Order: sequence, then structure tokens, then C-alpha cells
Amino acid sequence: MVAPATNLHFVMFPAMAQGHIVPMVDTARILAQRGATVTIITTPLIANRVRSVISRASMTTKLKIQLLELQLPLTEVGLPEGCESFDMLESFESSAKLFNAIDLIEQHAEDMLRELYPPPDCIIADFFFPWATDVARRLNIPRLVFHGTGCFWLVCRQVAFTSNVLETIDSDSDSFLLPGLPHRVEVTKLQFLGPSNSSMADRNEFWFRAIKAEEAAHGIIIHTFEELEPEYVKEFTNIANNKVWCIGPVMLCNQDVPDIAERGNKAAINELDCMTWLDKRKPQSVLYVCLGSLARISTQQAIELGLGLESTGCPFIWCVSKENEELKKWFLEDGLEERVRDRGLIIHGWAPQILILSHGAIGCFLTHCGWNSILESISSGVPMVTWPFFADQFLNETFIVEILKIGVRIGVQIPVVYGEEDKVGVVVKKEDVKKAVECLMEEDEDGEERRKRGMELAKMAKIAMAEGGSSYQNVSSLIQDITKTLGSQH
Repeated sequence: MVAPATNLHFVMFPAMAQGHIVPMVDTARILAQRGATVTIITTPLIANRVRSVISRASMTTKLKIQLLELQLPLTEVGLPEGCESFDMLESFESSAKLFNAIDLIEQHAEDMLRELYPPPDCIIADFFFPWATDVARRLNIPRLVFHGTGCFWLVCRQVAFTSNVLETIDSDSDSFLLPGLPHRVEVTKLQFLGPSNSSMADRNEFWFRAIKAEEAAHGIIIHTFEELEPEYVKEFTNIANNKVWCIGPVMLCNQDVPDIAERGNKAAINELDCMTWLDKRKPQSVLYVCLGSLARISTQQAIELGLGLESTGCPFIWCVSKENEELKKWFLEDGLEERVRDRGLIIHGWAPQILILSHGAIGCFLTHCGWNSILESISSGVPMVTWPFFADQFLNETFIVEILKIGVRIGVQIPVVYGEEDKVGVVVKKEDVKKAVECLMEEDEDGEERRKRGMELAKMAKIAMAEGGSSYQNVSSLIQDITKTLGSQH
């Protein structure tokens, strides 16, 4: 079955965070592989992070993908120059300012779109851009909402807000049951909403505006695959009352090592060195640790994690993406790297995560439960130790541990607010790290079952993305739908 080629022009607005931009760039590649022209509009900082991958795609494989830069009015909203991405923010409060800045670029974005040639046929904008629905309506083209999270989280979100269950819960820390779901799902108010603060009302106002814009949009693209969460894809399609296309795991469209290594940002280690290190390890023996691009931990917590990794006795790769002077000093003085030199590889900065996870030596992934990381782990058949921080991560943990049954909890109960890590201190002790890793790496019946299930899911993911698979066909269906919609308008 040959996919229909298209000459449509898609314009994409990714949200300014690694977890959002990375799957959007992969989606751009998937559409361009079908012959579409794709324009990605983002901030100069984000454009710089992905420029090499996009240049390579347009130079070597002749894909029609281009980057355009749009400056955010940062000083106008009270943010310092250069603070163009959620991972650059100092505190949770600052995120409200960044949302304000996103709101203020509506007119500028529309002007850019009106000047584009060929003119855009469709806008694909992250959920964080409610105004994109209005702009698309004024340009008389369809707007698709892009969700970088799975259907399970989207259904939980909808159920929590429409069932009024949140109003019945007095305590932030008591767990409650989300009603009417295919599985038993318990969560605390704190885990679901995050700690309440003064910007809560603003957040809710933004949230409801984004949901209204989603309802009025032409359709929804979700970074998941149908076989991973069939009940929740069906459930979300019903409640969204809109067209839904599941097109993931999109990272599987990257075939070349440089593209995989630089996905999202330039790696802080040479990919060859990393692979050579892994080649020397036994199959499924290495623990990979990465807590994502947004999550931060206090220096004391990082130290505790390092000592916990040492105590496991396992070979490990630890990606330390956020490092302050205090932590750098500890690394220098404590001598951890020297002590674990024969079995520990510590990467200070961005790691080539997919290359690492897809290597046969990896046996376990300690993750913050961001949806991209989960899909990357699933696509490689690697079971997970879960350490959620905020946003969708606690519910994602439930999905991994209780529904998919391919993970083990490290035991975190309370979300850590962005920018307030030092107030919280140590939430995961070195003993917790050791215990969870040992539990996951166990060769008992449960461990065997988890690994088997992980391998089955990895196979399903690859089939979904291959020609004729569910995600592949959904991309074809999306292209046909937009072509037909535009045809009926002219």
C-alpha cells in the first residue's frame, strides 16, 4: 500500500519546551516524507536547538522543512531576554508570564502566515496556543491541535474536570478515585493539579480557553499509538467529539544516527563514545537514569541519587542535565566518578537518549515519567523505575506501573514545584534508589513478565509506525482529510 503523496503546506507552532518541540519536529519530518512542505515557527533559542537536524533533513533527504523565528515580547511580560523556553525559567510563577508572552504573539504570527509562500493549508499548533484556532478561522484553513501527551492522561483530565470530583475532595493529599474509567485510577489533588498558588485562577482560565479552542478546532493529533492504550483512544475520541489521529511513537521516523543523537539538542557526549561504552556491557545489565529537561532536583537530592546509583552495584549511565556550582563542587570533591569509573558513565548535559535506550545493554530506565521518555522506553522494550515530579507525570506513572505493568515506583508521593526544589530537599533516599532498581532488575517471575510485556509493546510500536500500521494509516487519513476539507472550501 503506497501512501498518498501530498503537496500541502503545514505550518507548526510547537510549545517552547523540549518535551513539546521534539515530537513536533519528528511530526514535521513524517509529513515532509509524504511530500508536504512544513514550516516550523518558533523562538530563536528553540530554532537554534533543532536547526542542525532540520538542515540535515532538507539537505540530505531533500525534505521540505523550514524554520522561521518569532520573537516573544519577553520584557513586556516581565521576563529577562533569552528566557524563551520553559526549561529556562527560574520558577513556576514565571510560567504564567511565558503563557502571557505566547498570547501576545497572535497578531505577529498571523501577519507571518499571511506573507508565507506557498500560503499555508493547515495550522498544527500545540494545545498551549488557543489563539491558533481563531487565526486559522480568519485564514479560512483548518487548525489541528497537537498533544504531546497520551490519551490516558487526556481522558483523566477530562473526567476530573467534568465529573466535579475535585470539588468533593477536602484534603490535597488524600487519594481519590477518578470515576468511570476502564481501570481503577487513584490520584491525589496535589498530584493532579500541582500545589495551589496565586496563579491557579490564571492557569484554570488559560486551561479552559485552550479546551474551548480545541473543541472548535478541525481535529486533534495525539502523540501515541492505538495499540498502546486502545480503551483510552476510544474514550478520548468519544469525549473530544472531534476527529482524532494517533500518529506515534514519532521518534521511530529517525533512522540516521546523527538525527537520533541530536534529537532535541546537541548531546554533551560523543555518540560513538557512548555506544562503545555500552558495547562492553552485558545484555540488559545497564541502568539508564535521566529526569528530563524540565525537572530539577536539589543538590542534596542529586547527591543522594548518585550515592544510590553507586550502592546498586549495577553498571549505569546517569544524565545530569541541570548542574549548579554546588553540585559541580561535590562531583570534584567526593570522587564518585572515580569510584564508579569501571561501571558508571556520568553525562554532564544532554544525552543521546534514544541511542542509549535502543542499545541491547540497557536493562532499565529511571525516568521522570514525561510522555516522550515513556514512549522512547516503550519503543525500545525497556522497563522503567518511575520518579514523577509534576504535570501529567503522576498519572503517567500509574499508566506505566498499574495499567501497562512495565514499571516499578521509586515511591514519590508529592509533586516538586518547579523552582522550589531546595525547600523540599531529599524526597528519594539512596536506599529507595537501590530497592527500586533491584526490584526492577530482579530475574523473578514479575520481572520476567515485565520484560516480556515491554518487548511486546516495542514490537507493536514499530508495527504501528511501519507502512500499513495504525499510525502510518492515520497520517494518510489526516492528509486526505485536510485535502478534502480544502477542496470543499474552494
